[in-house]
Amino acid sequence: MPIIDFQGKQIELDDDGYLVNLADWTPDLATDMATKDGMTLTENHWEVINFLRDYYQKYQIAPMIKILVKEIAKSMGPEKGNTKYLYELYPAGPAKQACRYAGLPKPTGCV
Repeated sequence: MPIIDFQGKQIELDDDGYLVNLADWTPDLATDMATKDGMTLTENHWEVINFLRDYYQKYQIAPMIKILVKEIAKSMGPEKGNTKYLYELYPAGPAKQACRYAGLPKPTGCV
């Protein structure tokens, strides 16, 4: 399994780049991962990341894109709860990419 060095700590990732130990997550780590992917996390990105972390804490599962869109629409309104908006924020796949930055496992149904 891959390991990254972050702030003097060895952090283990699975083969898809997701944290093995969810307790290793910090906002700074999310920012670092995004920066290495060529992204800058904005307030809109953080809304989705924080939503995903809350969702995971409540349901113990990372939602697939269909459920993510539906739940964000319920929580934040249709202007944010739609596929177009979420793909603009996370072009590599809103569920997959946002969950990786949120320190969560790969969402169900993602290949």
